[in-house]
Amino acid sequence: MDHAPRRGVARVVGGRLAPVDLPGDSRPDPVAAAPAFDPAEGVVEVAHLTKRFGAVLAVDDLTFTVQPGRVTGFLGPNGAGKTTTLRMLLGLARPNGGTATIGGRPYGARPQPARSVGAALEAASFHPGRTALDHLRVYAPQIGVEDRRCREVLDQVGLAEAAERRVGGFSMGMRQRLALATTLLGDPQVLLLDEPANGLDPEGIAWLRQFLRWLAAQGRTVLVSSHVLSEVEQTVDDVVIIARGRLVHASSLAGLEALARPAVRIASPDAAGLAALVQAQGWAPVTSFESATTATVFDRRAAEVGAAAFAAGLQLHELSPADTSLESLFLQLTADPGPPGVPAQGSGVAR
Repeated sequence: MDHAPRRGVARVVGGRLAPVDLPGDSRPDPVAAAPAFDPAEGVVEVAHLTKRFGAVLAVDDLTFTVQPGRVTGFLGPNGAGKTTTLRMLLGLARPNGGTATIGGRPYGARPQPARSVGAALEAASFHPGRTALDHLRVYAPQIGVEDRRCREVLDQVGLAEAAERRVGGFSMGMRQRLALATTLLGDPQVLLLDEPANGLDPEGIAWLRQFLRWLAAQGRTVLVSSHVLSEVEQTVDDVVIIARGRLVHASSLAGLEALARPAVRIASPDAAGLAALVQAQGWAPVTSFESATTATVFDRRAAEVGAAAFAAGLQLHELSPADTSLESLFLQLTADPGPPGVPAQGSGVAR
């Protein structure tokens, strides 16, 4: 099996990672390069999960499902309970209630769990005196893979040329890639990654987006936590958003985008004509005037507003979308998850 899907996409040059442009058809088909996965084994399910640390309710009756073949963003502000939830999925923390399963079983009940689930939680630690290759060689026998797999995963993450370098001299981005290589050693079907973009520069983030998409295209389940929606919105298919340990939204990314309120900003030198247009169209209840000549009309699209202005003969100096951004929507959803008993938005199933 070819385990080098990104050969040439990134390599170490002069002590830093540099991209290499290759023709698109020179990269292997992700489906052809993938192991044969059973979709049922890739389903991650959290059901009524609850965890307390003394008086602190870290995770509160949390329920959601993550499907294979997709990249799912597990989002929420710092302290929302994301890492605690991932730790319960991995059997590193015991819940006070509810269940957390992968492929219908707790992590600890899976045969050779490290071969089917790869995880990188919080900041990875490395012995600064070990080379990248030796770091992986420490874990390979524990996971049950051959030594050659260590070089294969280094190649996958663009570190093949840095295999013999000591990790103490690695940049933050290179350390993040090495942590990802460690999670891939067992060729797992499920990947649980906690803030994998931390410390990456824009080039590294772009690489990570492509790589995670490539892994999901193979039928793997990729769950990526982050506290910044804009960091992952170009990568994910689905989102699970939590705040204060509770689910506030779960859907496809398109489903989240549908919640963003449409709006149009218009400006005209004819203040009287602008006011007349708003009244004639019945937009007054959903219009906010910044000044006599500038207004924002909510719940309307630019084509509708522009057509109405044209029909009225109103000269416009500005006609532009002013929709609520996804980042603003994310902040609204996580600011206050609502009082107990109020149902969260979304079904709890990320599809």
